[in-house]
Amino acid sequence: MKIVVIGGSGLIGSKLVNTLRERGHDALAASPSTGVNSITREGLAQAMDGADVVVDVANAPSWEDQAVLDFFETSSRNLLAAEKAAGVRHHVALSIVGTERLPDNGYFRAKVAQEHIIKASGIPYTLLRATQFHEFVGGIVQSFTVGEVVHASPALIQPIASDDVVAALADVVLAAPVNGTVEVAGPEALPIDELAKRFMRATGDNRKVVPDVNARYFGSVLDDQSLTAGKSARLGAIRFEDWLARSTTR
Repeated sequence: MKIVVIGGSGLIGSKLVNTLRERGHDALAASPSTGVNSITREGLAQAMDGADVVVDVANAPSWEDQAVLDFFETSSRNLLAAEKAAGVRHHVALSIVGTERLPDNGYFRAKVAQEHIIKASGIPYTLLRATQFHEFVGGIVQSFTVGEVVHASPALIQPIASDDVVAALADVVLAAPVNGTVEVAGPEALPIDELAKRFMRATGDNRKVVPDVNARYFGSVLDDQSLTAGKSARLGAIRFEDWLARSTTR
């Protein structure tokens, strides 16, 4: 089966391409660095030729509100038009758990817009919503930093290792379209301030962490449901503590 991975040079995309190839499939890593650009449409028709499935794990180059919205809307429309012309049978996109619950977050609003475009395309699809990656915890901690103090929300978060996201994605790609949304999350939910303390302790960061219910997560105030998955979510196997231990000893 030919599978085109848009964003195939990134963290998730590169791992997914390797996983699919190991399973015996023809996986194409499609990104601007390989001559495939979903914004300019360069190389898009050629990449789609003979493709059975397209997986969109591309990320916007800018997180500015309008720029990220423009990226996901333009990229998605171009991809879906090329897929329709090529007769692609399944469109898979990686999204984020809680996108519709945080309307103050420009990135989340852009992902909601992307999801709407996919649903309206007429192409069979599956949306895989994942919680925040273990690999992004450092950036989350930094976003809560004010001076030398980390004012972190005590709301729950359910972080997941990128390897577990890739495993779930691969299974979705090789299954029939569900024409709906599937969730994948980490094996445990914990308060963000506690997550920050664990990360900082492991990385030798001695700054103080202060729980702050009003702390904004990239523009949004959180509650315990904002960043956690539903009861039917697939759960990853890699706990944050285990990932952290491996990451800090490399």
